[in-house]
Amino acid sequence: MIEVRPGGRRRIDRVLAPDYVRDLSQLDLTEVRNRRDDAAQEETDLSYLRRLLHGRIDIVRAEQKRRREGGSSSVVERLAEILAGNIGGGAPSGAGRHQTLEPSRAEAHRRHVEALVSDADLSDVASLPDERLDLALRTYVAEEESVSQRRREVQQVVDALNDEIGARYKAGSASVDTLLAAERGDEAS
Repeated sequence: MIEVRPGGRRRIDRVLAPDYVRDLSQLDLTEVRNRRDDAAQEETDLSYLRRLLHGRIDIVRAEQKRRREGGSSSVVERLAEILAGNIGGGAPSGAGRHQTLEPSRAEAHRRHVEALVSDADLSDVASLPDERLDLALRTYVAEEESVSQRRREVQQVVDALNDEIGARYKAGSASVDTLLAAERGDEAS
């Protein structure tokens, strides 16, 4: 389960701290953008972790279905089909966002998911007893629910920060010309 530690040093601890989006109007635009970028990176990492979990859930469910229905083809033989089965589906409508960032902690996320149920066992799911598959599925589903909840919370933070940035442009206190000049390294106009 993903816990948020008040006062913690991890990015998720900072992004989900109550004061992260408090009094945004008092911050300069650069700080609001930096916070938005941090929150967007956290959302990307949580989305990646969630996709890893969905893959494992799909593999376990496919093996359980194969056993119930007496299928002869192994999960390994059908792996591409299994993992492609939820493309564009599975998530509630509107829950996904286009991700323009790459996960910053992909290897750490992979290790985390593997450690949940001694993932080495999934390399040969056909040899696992039913109880072990049931435990793996329950563990993955519980972790996915935790990750999804944190992701929704982070999305709310990103939305609040984007709303503040948008409000500044609408009010005229921020301008595209100033942003472009800053990106080029020009002095403020």
